[in-house]
Amino acid sequence: MRGRDVAIIDSGGANIASLRYALERQGASGRLTADPEVIRSASHVILPGVGAAAAAMSRLDEHQLAPLIASLEQPVLGICLGMQLLCAGSAEDDTACIGVFEERAERLPASPETPVPNMGWCQLTRQQDSPLLDGVADGSWFYFVHSYAVPIGDATLATAIHRSDFSAVIGRDNFFATQFHPERSSYAGARLLANFLAIAP
Repeated sequence: MRGRDVAIIDSGGANIASLRYALERQGASGRLTADPEVIRSASHVILPGVGAAAAAMSRLDEHQLAPLIASLEQPVLGICLGMQLLCAGSAEDDTACIGVFEERAERLPASPETPVPNMGWCQLTRQQDSPLLDGVADGSWFYFVHSYAVPIGDATLATAIHRSDFSAVIGRDNFFATQFHPERSSYAGARLLANFLAIAP
C-alpha cells in the first residue's frame, strides 16, 4: 500500500532483499534498522529472521529492542524465526523470547517421510477469520523453511501440516506472525503482505 513506511527490524542474519522487493511491489518502502526511534515512528513493523533464536535474541537485546517490540501499537508482522521470537520462548537452546504471544516454539517431529527442517510448500488451513487472511483462499500454498514451530493455541489463525499440525499464522491485537515466508510465496504471499499493509496504524 502506497505511503506505508515499514521498519524491518535488524535481528541479524536475515536476507531481506526479497522482502524489500515484495514491499516495493506493494508500493511500500522497507528500511532495515535497529534504531528504536525509526521503529517507533514507522507505520508498520516487520520482524524477520533466519538462523538460531538465541543469536537473534542476543542481537535484539544488544539494542534493547525486545521491550520496545512488545510495546508497539502499530501493526507488527513476525516472519519465520520472527514468529518464534514474538512468542514466550523457543525449545531451541531453551531461549527466552519477547513474549507477545504466550506460546513456546517446539521442535518439529521428524520421520523418514517428514524430515526436519521442513523446506518447501505447505497448504494453509484457516482456523479463524483475520484481516491478514482476507482474500487468501483456504488451501493456499506457502513456502516454509523451519525446524521449530508454534503449537496450536488460542492465537492460531491458520495451520499447516508437517507430520502433525502446527500454527502457520498467529495473531493477537496488532501483532501477527507467519511461520512461512510470504515474500517467497507467489500470489498468496503477496496478498497477505498487502493485507498487512492495509491494516491501519
